Amino acid sequence: MTSPIRVSVEHTDVCLHEAGALCAEVGPGHDMHMLQRRVVAATPSRWVDAIAGATSEDGWLDLHGLDGRVVTRVWHHESLRRTVLPGEPVALHAGYHVLSVGDTWLNVRDECDS
Repeated sequence: MTSPIRVSVEHTDVCLHEAGALCAEVGPGHDMHMLQRRVVAATPSRWVDAIAGATSEDGWLDLHGLDGRVVTRVWHHESLRRTVLPGEPVALHAGYHVLSVGDTWLNVRDECDS
């Protein structure tokens, strides 16, 4: 008899827009699609270490390289001020728009994609 395969599927926290509606978007900067989470987990060599910089109420976060220079800015539809603190170590997944803050993964948009 074959054992069933158990797959753990995690979703991001429910995201609310200003109007109070649930976020139905899965594009960069919004909710994370299950397939995006899986391809990110399958490509661990694509993570780039960074240090969190300034955050803004409109969702932008500066990311600094380990040398202190700003390397990029990322955006999430919700303010990241309660999620990441300036000076905190983070990682950005190159190619799949994911910011890792501790055990939390966020789908973000890189300013270069704007």
